[in-house]
Amino acid sequence: MSKRDYYEVLGVEKGVGADDVKKAYRKLAVRYHPDRNQGNADAEAKFKEATEAYEVLSDDQKRQAYDQFGFAGVDNMGGPTFNANAFSGFEDIFGDFSGIFDSFFGGGGRGGRRSGGRPRGSDLRHDIRIDFTQAVFGREVEIEYDRLKSCNDCHGSGGEGVRTCSQCGGTGQVRRNSGFFSIATACTSCGGEGTVIDNPCTGCRGSGTVRFHQKIKVTIPPGMDPDRRIRLEGQGNQGPKGAPPGDLYVYIHVRPDQNFERHEYDLYCVLPISMTQAALGADIWVNTLDAKRIKLKVPSGTQDSKMLRIRGEGVPVLNAGGRRGDLYVKLKVEIPTRLSGREKELLKQFAERHGESSEPKPIRLKDL
Repeated sequence: MSKRDYYEVLGVEKGVGADDVKKAYRKLAVRYHPDRNQGNADAEAKFKEATEAYEVLSDDQKRQAYDQFGFAGVDNMGGPTFNANAFSGFEDIFGDFSGIFDSFFGGGGRGGRRSGGRPRGSDLRHDIRIDFTQAVFGREVEIEYDRLKSCNDCHGSGGEGVRTCSQCGGTGQVRRNSGFFSIATACTSCGGEGTVIDNPCTGCRGSGTVRFHQKIKVTIPPGMDPDRRIRLEGQGNQGPKGAPPGDLYVYIHVRPDQNFERHEYDLYCVLPISMTQAALGADIWVNTLDAKRIKLKVPSGTQDSKMLRIRGEGVPVLNAGGRRGDLYVKLKVEIPTRLSGREKELLKQFAERHGESSEPKPIRLKDL
C-alpha cells in the first residue's frame, strides 16, 4: 500500500505554519492514540501514520527536502526515526497528556474544584426522615454529623517549616516519558501537595484538619418534594492546607401519611359516606392536613368514587408567595352489610318502585 501525502495525512495545506502542523497532529494523536483504542489495528496504523507525518513536517530541514523531492528526499535524510529524542518538543504540544483525556472521559468536574492549586474538601451526605406534614408545611430540624475542620493548633497550615518539595519543585507532580508523551503523576515525596513540613503539627499530624462533631440547623421549606436534597455550601470537609471546604448534601426522606397522598402540589384523601347521604345529599365535615374543619356539600345522587375539590387546601407551592394546591376528596359510598328485617323490606319496596333490572346493560368505560 502506497503512502499518503504527509500534508493530506495531517489535513493541512502545504504552506501552513508550524503551529498549524502541531494543532493538526495533536488532534489526530488524541483521536487515534493506542491507549484510547486498545486492540484497534486501524487506529494504531493511523496514529503511526500521523506521527510519521508530524516528525517530517515539524523538522524544517526534513520538510524542505520533502517539499522538494517528496518521500525520496526524506529517505535520503534517513527517513522518520520514531525515537523519543526526535520529539523533544512533544511536551510543548501535549503538556499534561492526562488532561486531554479528562476532557473526553468526564474529568474536571465540580468535585475537583481547586483553589490556588489545592483541591477543595470533599462533599458529605446526611440523610434525614421527616413526617409527611413537616414536608408539606416545612420546618427547621437539627442534624448532627462528623466532618473535617481546620486544625486550631496550626490554623490549617499543617505545622512549621513548610518548604517546597525538592523532588517536584513545588508542582506536586513528576513527569515520566511514555513513548512520545510526557505523563504527569502525583509526587510521592509530598503526596501531590508541592510542599513538605519539617515540623508537623501534633494535633493534626500535618494534615491541617481534624475530625469534628458538628450540629447544624437545616430549614426545610414548605412544599419540599419527597426524596429531594438540600445543599449547604461550605459545610462539608475542610480542604487540605487552607483550601475551601466541600458542601453538605442533606437528603430528605418523607414518611407516608395514613390519610393523605400527595401528587405534586395537590392532596388527596378518601371519605366514606352512607348510601342515604349519597342519594339524598348531605353536609359533611372534612379535617384538612393542617387540622382545619371545612364543611363540604355532597350533592344528592352522588355516585361512588366521585371526586370533590376544595381549593387552596393542598401543598404550598415553592417560592409562590403562599399559593397552595388543592385538596381532592374522593367519596366512597358504603353499603350496609347488616340489615334488619324491616330495613330489608323497605329496600325491596324501593327496588320495586324504581324497577330495578336483573339484566343490567354494561356502562361504557369512557363514562366511568
